[in-house]
Amino acid sequence: MKYAFAFAAMLASTGASAAVISSSVGGVPVGANIYESFDAIGPGGTTASGITVSFAGTDAGTASLPNVGGKYAAPFVSGGNGTLFGNAQADGQDVTQYLTTGIGTVTLDLGDDHQYFGILWGSVDTYNSLAFYAGDTLLFTYSGSDVAAIANGDQGAAGTYYVNINSDTAFNKVVASSSGYAFEFDNVALAYKPITDVPEPGALALFGLGAIGLAAARRRKA
Repeated sequence: MKYAFAFAAMLASTGASAAVISSSVGGVPVGANIYESFDAIGPGGTTASGITVSFAGTDAGTASLPNVGGKYAAPFVSGGNGTLFGNAQADGQDVTQYLTTGIGTVTLDLGDDHQYFGILWGSVDTYNSLAFYAGDTLLFTYSGSDVAAIANGDQGAAGTYYVNINSDTAFNKVVASSSGYAFEFDNVALAYKPITDVPEPGALALFGLGAIGLAAARRRKA
């Protein structure tokens, strides 16, 4: 069963920046052109996709199975949402390396400006947050409460969401942080422009009806 949670918000630091967040259990990125699994990143450094990763705080770093009780647990992969990242595993806890904030931060310097960000956000908690920056300017922030209506750290399938964020302002840095153990995540997707040109199924149906009506009108005129 899929669960979805979506809303739009206007959040700002020094200026107005609007961003739309949507999240679902078993969801996937749609329309991204960069897919990063973090499988080859060590204690810090730059990935093949150009994301520079740095850690700060207690127990922030890379992690993998087995889980460590009270510290971190692997995100739950479901609905094939690891496939685009080279992980076609069956539903279950992520068997690949992932990132964890511990009680601290994971900073992703993206190396370029982007307007779409997707993330596999594991065991969502209220005290997890994502902050988006253009340089040193904070644009907007989302917390675990924005991702899930009930953000209680569920380590099973219902507690991991694929989160899609589209911004009207370009960002080049994202900081994941947590004031308690922990914020675990994997499979980040990026795009240079907001993903707003993917028609909804209902819109496609309306377009089809419109086309049929136009064709019929042309036949009557003929």
